[in-house]
Amino acid sequence: MAKINEGLLYCESHEWVKVDGNVAIIGVSDFAQEEMGDITYVDLPSEGDTVTAGEDFGALESVKASSELYSPVSGTVIAVNSELEDAPEKVNEDPYASWIIKVEMSDTKELDALMNASSYAEIAK
Repeated sequence: MAKINEGLLYCESHEWVKVDGNVAIIGVSDFAQEEMGDITYVDLPSEGDTVTAGEDFGALESVKASSELYSPVSGTVIAVNSELEDAPEKVNEDPYASWIIKVEMSDTKELDALMNASSYAEIAK
């Protein structure tokens, strides 16, 4: 069964968010990486790019499929995890340590639309 970390927020598209002030640290859930299988490539945005809640900002590719990544929040990308360019398998090894992007949020109220761990557990089955 997929691991779901308490203290994070989740979206239906299986991204997680860790909130640090007005910065959202975003990655994909254990459930998502299990469903995809061995991840072979991570398509990352660039620092300075603008992301919009509910819209795609990149993709994960695996031996089984390609899956868009959707931003849970709107704002400006202030960091990308460039380690994933050379080692995309880190998402499989520890999806909660392998964040994908950090976003300076333009509206923290968007977080209210996300699920807590127990709500997310209902859909990540």
